[in-house]
Amino acid sequence: MAAGILVDGSGNVLIAERLGDGPFHGMWEFPGGKIGQHESATDALQRELVEELGIRATTFEHFMNLCHEYPDRRVTIDFFLVTEWQDEPSGLEGQQLQWISVDELEGAKLLPADAPVVSALQGQQMLS
Repeated sequence: MAAGILVDGSGNVLIAERLGDGPFHGMWEFPGGKIGQHESATDALQRELVEELGIRATTFEHFMNLCHEYPDRRVTIDFFLVTEWQDEPSGLEGQQLQWISVDELEGAKLLPADAPVVSALQGQQMLS
């Protein structure tokens, strides 16, 4: 999987509502999705951001890779910091979007796999 951590000029990050009827319905996540069979992580990131948010990332860098064990599956996710993009993000799949500060991420109802990302973002914020 590939996910984008969009960071605006004020240092806020974008989270997206999780849709569907699965166990994580109503939770929040960093936008992204599955990497196709013949896709790189960066290609998947670009495709997912276009499909989900209607934007094209123009400046991004790899932030971290993690594996998370859910009761029914294991996911591996490449996270990218996205600092510049074309167009304004909108929830093209009907999902709500929220810009929040890095400090507010801990209180957001994020997917369990995103917890290490929140810690890493908070650590990076303290260093800058």
